[in-house]
Order: sequence, then C-alpha cells, then structure tokens
Amino acid sequence: MRSMLTATLMLVAAVACAHAQMTAPTTVGTKPKTVTTVPIRPALQTPADTANAMAQAERLAIQSDLAWVGRYNGAITGEVSERMVAAIKEFQKDRGGKPTGVLNPQERSVLAETARRRQGDVGWKIVTDAGSGARLGVPTKLVPQQSSDANGAKWSSATGTIQIQLARRKQANPTAAKLAEQEKREPAGRKVDYTVVKPDFFVLSGMQGLKKFYVRGTFKGDEVRVLTILYDQATEGTVEPAVIAMSSAFNPFPTGTGPPPRKTVEYGTGVVVSEGGAIVTDREITDGCLAITIGGLGNADRVAEDKDHDLALLRVYGARGLKPLALGSGDAKSAVELTGIADPQNQGGGAAVSSVKAQAAPVGGGGDAALSPPPGLGFSGAAALDGDGKFAGVARLKPAVVAGPANATPAAQAVLVPADAVREFLKANGVDAAGGSTDAKAAVVRVICVRK
Repeated sequence: MRSMLTATLMLVAAVACAHAQMTAPTTVGTKPKTVTTVPIRPALQTPADTANAMAQAERLAIQSDLAWVGRYNGAITGEVSERMVAAIKEFQKDRGGKPTGVLNPQERSVLAETARRRQGDVGWKIVTDAGSGARLGVPTKLVPQQSSDANGAKWSSATGTIQIQLARRKQANPTAAKLAEQEKREPAGRKVDYTVVKPDFFVLSGMQGLKKFYVRGTFKGDEVRVLTILYDQATEGTVEPAVIAMSSAFNPFPTGTGPPPRKTVEYGTGVVVSEGGAIVTDREITDGCLAITIGGLGNADRVAEDKDHDLALLRVYGARGLKPLALGSGDAKSAVELTGIADPQNQGGGAAVSSVKAQAAPVGGGGDAALSPPPGLGFSGAAALDGDGKFAGVARLKPAVVAGPANATPAAQAVLVPADAVREFLKANGVDAAGGSTDAKAAVVRVICVRK
C-alpha cells in the first residue's frame, strides 16, 4: 500500500508579479536625462494557479478521477498540490499529449469518462451501514458477499482475497492515538509501514500476513468507527484506486446532506436561436442570478423556463450580427459533437469555442439522452450536432461526481435535451427559430451568471 494514500495536500501559493517604472528628476535650466523604462513581464500563470482558480467541486472531481485512473494517490480534498499537478501531467503523457499540467476540455472529458468506466468496472457504490449509520464507498463487484452483526459489517470477494470491514463499538475516553496503538497490535502480526495520527482520526497501512491492509478510524464521544481494507498483493492494481476513493468517501458520522453551494460566478454556454437576440441555455446555470451576462453582447434577461427539460430562454437587446443556429431535427440517440465554451478556469482565462465528441443513449422518459463522456465545466447549454451536422439538442451538466457521491451514472452527470423539445419550448414562447446556419461555433455564446 502506498504510503501517500492519505498524505495531506499542500496549497500552492499564487505567483505575484510587479510592474515598476522609473522617472527622471529634472532641475531648472538643465536638460532632463532620458531614462529608458524596461517593463517587467508578469510571470506566466502556472498549472497550480489555474487549479486554484477553479471551484473546489471541480478540483475534487479532478482528483477523484485521477485517482480512479491510477495517477493520483493523495487525499481527495480539493486542495491543490504538486502531486495533483504531477498526476495531471502523467495522465497527459499517457495519452501522448503535452504535459502542461492543465487539462483542456477534451482531456477533461476523457479523464472523466475513463474514471466513470473504472468505477463501473468495480461496481462503485456509496452504501449506508444500517447498524451505525456510517456511509462508505464499496466496490460491490469486487466484494459481492456481505454480512453484518452487532459489531459491524463486512464485504468480501468469493475467495476472500479482498475484504472490507467496518467495525463499530463503544469505548471509554477514546483518542486517535490510543485507537491507533490498539489497531497496530490487533490482530497480532501486523507490520505497519505508514502511520498518520490526527486529533480526530488515524490512518495505518502495511502488511497483515500475505495481505496488504489499510485502516482508517475515528470516534465521536464514546462511539468508535474503524474501516479496514485487506487485499492480496496480486489485486493491488485493481484495488488501490478504489482504496483511495474509499478513504475519502468514508463518513462515519453523517450529519445530513444537501445540494452543493452555488458558485458566486458560474459559466455556461448558450445557443443563439434568433437574430432578435433569443438564446437557449441550461436553466440551472441561470438560477438565482443577480445578473446574467452574455460574453461580448452584454446583459440578458431570462424570459422563460422549461422545468421539465431544465431549459431557459434568455434575450439580449440591441445586439447585431447574431448568427442563429439552424434547429433542424437531428438524431439525439447516436454519436454527437458538442460545441461550447469551456469554463475560463479550464482554459487559462480564455473564451475559446471548442468541440468534443460524445455518445447519446436514451435514459428514462421525456426523450432526454445520457451523454458519455460528459463534457467539462462551461459546456452546460452547449449545442449538439449529429453525424450529419444537424441540430440534435442542448447539453446539460449536473454537479460533478467525485469519490463520495452515490451511484454515479452517465445520466446523472450529463444529459442531452433533444431538438424536438428545444423547438417546442421556443415555439411556446413565441420564438421564430426558422432559418439559421449549421455553424455551431458561430452560434454559441458564453453565459455568465453572477450570484450573491
């Protein structure tokens, strides 16, 4: 077991730059001397700067995805570190790309899809232990056999090569140090090669007989919860990415859950659908905004919404030269190309339009389709075209899935609202979307929501 599974990440300080100028002194009757001012070029933005500028939820998602692809073995906290940047570079090199340390939209989509696929391969789920109420992530396909009693719960593989144990007990006056020492001694024969003891939790790892082990424990009052993972060395390549996720997902004393806080400034994509300034986008991107701005065009009003499909209709006034997209009926249940504007934090502050590929598959009722891989931040509201270049619908993103959330599915991450639903929404609100071109890059705009 690598000793860095639970290492504390270090924050990377932002690079500061100064710009100085010199002026020449003058005296009466004397010709002033000419002093050449040499501007100091500001330092380039580093990968750590770019990561620090991201929302914590996105940093968490990136760390989680990097862990699942076997490139990141630190704590999934959302804090930026050299280890996180190095993991991004390794992932980029694996794909034959330039190791910049900053994921472009295509790389981010591939990373998310690869991680999602590996979660699916091991059957990753968040489960709640009925006896203690603790929540933990379990690779259910690796450990399909489950049992429980008054002392906890256990999941194991058919042959016992992989075991996950959740122990619960009452203990008078526990401390992390006391609990760690107890776990070092029991069971006998453990060889500990890594120890972390904090005021409220501890971590141990090493060898237990022929198996590797990982232990994370904590307490609340006199209640003690200890998670133990045992696995044969032959399964290391498969199990260790899941161990990192299990460590970060372990919530021994849940206090309730709720939706993640909305960003103060959130970016999405809109599709221009009329020369008169009508723009369709994701409704959730524009919820609770004090102001909505369209990049390069100015302020916009939200004039209508479709709660069934989570679409919003925006309107900008006085804009000229808009190039609406032709809303012909394309195939929303096949390979599509999504055209949008990635979050500026994911492109070094830029506003470039880009396109990524995805597969659309039907999900549930209402005609929406699941998108796989989900596009990156900023693509919520992106235009989708099918293989014939016809409008297939509008992409919508859901909150990023990290190691902790339960039962992640492609539909929970990104969906495609089909072209028919978009046209019906526009028609119901008096928007004449006839005409337009098939140039999606000319028709998409950046949507900026500013909240409190």
